[in-house]
Amino acid sequence: MKVLFVCSGNTCRSPMAEGYLNSKCIKGIDAKSAGFISEGEKVSANAEAVMREIGVDISGHTSRLISKDLLMSDRIFCMGESHKSALISAGVGADRICVLSGGISDPYGQSIDVYRNCRDEIVNAVNDLLYGGKILPAVIVKATARDAKDISDLEKKCFSSPWSENAVLEAMAHNTVFFKAVISGKTAGYISVTAVAGEGYINNIAVEREKRNSGVGSLLLDRAVTFSVQSNLEFLSLEVRESNEAAISLYKKADFKKEGTRKGFYENPREDGIIMTRRFTV
Repeated sequence: MKVLFVCSGNTCRSPMAEGYLNSKCIKGIDAKSAGFISEGEKVSANAEAVMREIGVDISGHTSRLISKDLLMSDRIFCMGESHKSALISAGVGADRICVLSGGISDPYGQSIDVYRNCRDEIVNAVNDLLYGGKILPAVIVKATARDAKDISDLEKKCFSSPWSENAVLEAMAHNTVFFKAVISGKTAGYISVTAVAGEGYINNIAVEREKRNSGVGSLLLDRAVTFSVQSNLEFLSLEVRESNEAAISLYKKADFKKEGTRKGFYENPREDGIIMTRRFTV
């Protein structure tokens, strides 16, 4: 999925959106940005600074003009109605163009606090795009007790020691939040996070076999990371079978690092568990 963010000069808003979306490392998503009025200008110093505050480096960005190749993107998100109108007038199909969050105000030339507010608007808007199914087909929502059976059924398909429906309900009642991925009205995957005393632990992440390698797993993991940041957790940790190379690769791309080993942690078959953790600045 090729995504294009568009603003006027491509030195503030659209590179912030591009950088934030690409920082999530969602499988199958490639974001670019462009503008109408400048080429080769360095990104705004304030834009660079406020993105660095949330761990996103856009220092290497230079402005680019909109091109025919970029306009072939699958989805185009404009920072304002004027940008959308200009693209439609140029012959770009309206079905591929949206205004991000109804419009993001231009912070150019203003204080760093204005840039922070702009950044936060962009972060929330991009998260809404991702979890709302506007880029990938999966919609990510918080699961409720009514979803416990679907989750336990998916557990049985994916794990040798699955959680029962009652175990899922018990976890929901004790500091554990579940997020599910919904595609065409059906549960395609889920992730659960237990948050206690400022620390987060991923219990399980599971995706229907036919939906794997489509970005659902990385999207669910990203939702857990976003939840952890919003909850001011110090870190998010998990265990993974040492032979599960695909999962380990997914976690590494999401900035999880190996911090230890649990000997014989898994059964059926018995295997060591690798502890992987992503730490946050609180």
